[in-house]
Amino acid sequence: MMPMHFSFISAFTLGLMGLAFHRTHLLSALLCLEGMMLSLFIALALWALQHEMMAFSTAPMFILAFSACEASAGLALLVATARTHGSDRLQNLNLLQC
Repeated sequence: MMPMHFSFISAFTLGLMGLAFHRTHLLSALLCLEGMMLSLFIALALWALQHEMMAFSTAPMFILAFSACEASAGLALLVATARTHGSDRLQNLNLLQC
C-alpha cells in the first residue's frame, strides 16, 4: 500500500472513529464529518488524476458540492439547537421531547 493511500484511509478512519466515539458536542461531530468528506474528495480527485479518466473528473466536484450542502445544513442545525437548548451538547438533546 502506498503511503498516500494509507494517509487517506487513516484520515477517513480517524474521522469515522471521532464521529463514533467523541459524541459530546454537535460541533465536534460536524468537524469529523467534514474531515471524512475532505479525505474522500482528495482521494477521489487524485484517483481520477492518477488514472487519467476524464469521465470521473466531475465526481470530486459533486462530492465537494454535497459536502458544502452538508456543512451548511449542519451549521443551521447547530445554530437552531444552540438557540433552543442553550448548548450544543448531544446529551441534552432528546427526540421524545420535540
